[in-house]
Amino acid sequence: MIEIEGFEMPLHRSLTEQILMAGVPRTIAILNGTIAAAFGIGLQSFYVIPISLALHCAAVVMTKRDPQFFDCFRRHIKQKRYYST
Repeated sequence: MIEIEGFEMPLHRSLTEQILMAGVPRTIAILNGTIAAAFGIGLQSFYVIPISLALHCAAVVMTKRDPQFFDCFRRHIKQKRYYST
């Protein structure tokens, strides 16, 4: 890498890191919380709360391994399984 004097600038971590909420991407945390609240409060199925906590813990582990895991997974789901000619 060539370093030229006068052409350096600091890059803050906040510009490159993903926004996390409770250790997972914000969209995943909101989705998980909304589903748990809908089943727990709306349908009074309180067995969903431990399942939701387990899913959240699994999401935290996946996010710690790779912060872009859910973005990559979402892209993988959208890809076609075959190529047309």
